[in-house]
Amino acid sequence: MTATRPAPRRRLGPEERRAAILAAARAAFATASYGEVAVPEVARQAGGSPAIVFHYFGSKEGLYAAVLEADLAHLADRQRAADEALPANTSARDRVRTWVLARLDHVAAHARGSLAREEPAAAAGVRDRARELDLAFLTEVLQPTDAARDRFSLLGFLGFLDAAGAVWASAGCPEDDRHPLAEAALGALQGALGDWRR
Repeated sequence: MTATRPAPRRRLGPEERRAAILAAARAAFATASYGEVAVPEVARQAGGSPAIVFHYFGSKEGLYAAVLEADLAHLADRQRAADEALPANTSARDRVRTWVLARLDHVAAHARGSLAREEPAAAAGVRDRARELDLAFLTEVLQPTDAARDRFSLLGFLGFLDAAGAVWASAGCPEDDRHPLAEAALGALQGALGDWRR
């Protein structure tokens, strides 16, 4: 009787290795809080070692920030694609509504991760950059003035959407509440701005 040898493992290139680690980390952070995720387990799921994870991401905090950055970039891409799929003469309100609904779809797809309140400090910078992209979209669509009221209106709308989205996620993202949440957010924005500008 001859023993069978396991097939040799194929060495991954740097980009493949990084992608494998990110995929394993994304899966881990989607089902557990930051504190509950262990780098050795992420490394094992990615077919590597903790040292490799630290080589690519520097720390657990850096790994989390990279996952969050990729996740928010994916959201921005989905929102942009949804907006670009609209007819050219779509109203500002309907463009923002489509953008909000794409965001809620993202929350529903990542509900467990959306509930995480425990984040490392590096996440704040990633979220700040994503917030600036959100503001850029809203500014393009709504063409607000330079008045402080308009800036506060946009920031308040985004805060409302974050808070209401977290409540919706904690309730299990009921489909019956998706459109009422979107309409409440749109109403809050319209009330703060005074009108839709376009």
